[in-house]
Amino acid sequence: MILVVGGAGYIGSHLVKELVETEEVVVLDNLSTGHREAVDSRAIFVKGDLGNVDDLIMVFRSYPIKAVMHFAANSLVGESVVDPLKYYNNNVASTIMLLKVMQRFKVKNFIFSSTAATYGIPNVDIIDETTPTSPINPYGRSKLMVEQILADFSKSYGLNYVVLRYFNAAGAHKSAAIGESHDPETHLIPIVLQHLLGQRDKVSVYGSDYETEDGTCIRDYIHVTDLASAHILALNTLLKGKKSEEIYNLGNGLGFSVKEVIETCEHVTGIKANVEMADRRPGDPARLVASSQKIYDELGWKAERNLEQIITDAWNWHQKQEY
Repeated sequence: MILVVGGAGYIGSHLVKELVETEEVVVLDNLSTGHREAVDSRAIFVKGDLGNVDDLIMVFRSYPIKAVMHFAANSLVGESVVDPLKYYNNNVASTIMLLKVMQRFKVKNFIFSSTAATYGIPNVDIIDETTPTSPINPYGRSKLMVEQILADFSKSYGLNYVVLRYFNAAGAHKSAAIGESHDPETHLIPIVLQHLLGQRDKVSVYGSDYETEDGTCIRDYIHVTDLASAHILALNTLLKGKKSEEIYNLGNGLGFSVKEVIETCEHVTGIKANVEMADRRPGDPARLVASSQKIYDELGWKAERNLEQIITDAWNWHQKQEY
C-alpha cells in the first residue's frame, strides 16, 4: 500500500487518481488547503495531520505501507516571507516527524515533491540538476533543507528516495473531475481563466521590461497529469529495489511568456482578456525553464502535453465550477 501525504491537494489528488489504477492507496490530509471531494473514491482517506505523530503512527499501524509520497507542504512564496515559522515548522519539522515514523516502521521508500524555487534566480537560460541551488525565500529554503535531510538519512539509515523538482504545474484531469483550486489563487493560468469566466475584472501582468522576446517573464509549464506519471515512474523504480538518491527536474523544457499564456487562453476560450500592465514584483526572474533530460535518460519520462492542452483541460474544469 502507498501512503500519499497531502493527497487531497491539487497535485496530490491528480497523482492519486492515476496511482489507484495499479496500487492500493491511503491518503492522509488535514484538508487545510486540500479538498476531500478531490480524492478518488478508490483510495482510503484518513483526515490527519503530518505534524501529529499520533496520526502518523495510526496510519502506519493500520496499513501495510511500502512507500510514502509527500505532497503536504505549504507552498506560497509570499506567505513564506511573511510567516517563515509556518514554513519551517510544516515543511521541515513535520517532514522530519514523518521520516522518524517511517524509520520506526521500517519503510524505506520515499518520493518527495520539491520545487524549482530551490534554484533561486539562476544565471542560466536552461536549468538542469547541476545548476547551483540558492533559494531566495523561506519556501525554497524549506524544500532544499528537506532534500539535504534526505541525503543524510539515505547515508545513515538506508532511506531510498527520489526528489522531483517541479516547475509550473498547471492544467486539470482530462475528465474535468478535478482541477486547480487554491484560496487565494496565485497561479497565472487559473487567474486568467477565472477572469475570462467573469470572476475577475482584469489580469495584471507584472513587468513588461524584462530581457525577453516580448518583455514579460518566461516560465516552464507542465501538465499536472504529466507530473503524476513522473511520480509513478519514480515510485516503480524504488519498488523494484533500485536504491536511489536521485533528484530530477520536471518541466516541459519550453518557456512561455506571460503574454503567450494569456494569448493561448484567449485562443482556447474564444474570449478576449482585459490585461493591465503593472510594475515588476521583487525577486521575479526573467526566465525559468527546466531541462528534464536527466529523467528522460534514466526513467524514460518526458512531458507529453503542450501549453494548449494544459489550458484546454484547465478550461474544461473551470467551466464546471460554481463561482
